[in-house]
Amino acid sequence: MSKKLFPVILVLMLVVGYAGYSMAKPKPKVVTKINGTLYWLQKGFTINLAGGQYATLTIALLLPPSEAVPAASTTDPPPTGIGSLPEEAVNRAIITNDLTDIPANQLLSTSGRAKLDKEILSNVNSQTDTKVTKIYMTDLAVQ
Repeated sequence: MSKKLFPVILVLMLVVGYAGYSMAKPKPKVVTKINGTLYWLQKGFTINLAGGQYATLTIALLLPPSEAVPAASTTDPPPTGIGSLPEEAVNRAIITNDLTDIPANQLLSTSGRAKLDKEILSNVNSQTDTKVTKIYMTDLAVQ
């Protein structure tokens, strides 16, 4: 009888050992590619460009993980299309000023947008209390 039980006990020990090993193994660390809070400036931009052209675009700001975005007030909500970021109006004004009257090809080229991103990022961080780590221009159309 003991010879018949030996394979069963051996298989049971292997299953229990593997389960214990699997549970004790450290979990792989998740590395996030976007570190922080992505805040969309809710209303799009229409910008007058040089040469009588114009552009429409939307912009998102990457805020550091420590920067919390307050929830919109239910008693005193912001105007339609404006989010809950306290300095959103100032951020929008900075972005509008930085983009107005630039040549269309600067917005259409990757290197031109990268330069504009740096300029906007620098101006927002130096002129407001909003700390931004990256600017994302999306939904870009130039006419």
